[in-house]
Amino acid sequence: MTTLNEWFEKGIPAKDFVASMKVHKESLQSIYDRFSVSEVDQDFFNDLKAKDLRVIIITEDWCGDAMMNIPILLNIAEAANIETHMVLRDQNLELIDQYLTNGTARSIPIFIFIDKNGEEKAVWGPRAPKVQEKVMELRSVLPAKDDESFEAEQKEVFKKMTQAFSEDKQLWNEVYSSIKEVLVKI
Repeated sequence: MTTLNEWFEKGIPAKDFVASMKVHKESLQSIYDRFSVSEVDQDFFNDLKAKDLRVIIITEDWCGDAMMNIPILLNIAEAANIETHMVLRDQNLELIDQYLTNGTARSIPIFIFIDKNGEEKAVWGPRAPKVQEKVMELRSVLPAKDDESFEAEQKEVFKKMTQAFSEDKQLWNEVYSSIKEVLVKI
């Protein structure tokens, strides 16, 4: 069985992953550029720096949740000196299958925070609770999956979700707060 240290080493540095993106690259970069961590959280970041963490990010470039969550995490990681490596979900099912959402779904992104010894210290993802509420609200209008209009209406919902993820700073702050809640417990 592959250790978390080995998964981290196998991962792609965040900068290289972003450079290689084919989908959502501009939106991810835009969120990264427009989001910033709060200066009032400096003590929090200093505490995190002392923990000498690294993070494995299970992702794919087509994922709308990753498009929003990763740039927020990257801002946190920079402030706390956390090294980030990306592992592609679809090529690494052995890893994602250890972090299934609700025991069944290969939802991404998943952030696995590890210490220098490769011990798992915290896991976050794929969504902040308030973001999940927003997604459920948007999806609530969908007809049944066997309805002939389901596919077209689902595409419309995905478009609305992607737009909200790209532009709604309140959602970004929910992600920020949610990740911080997990990290403060380490």
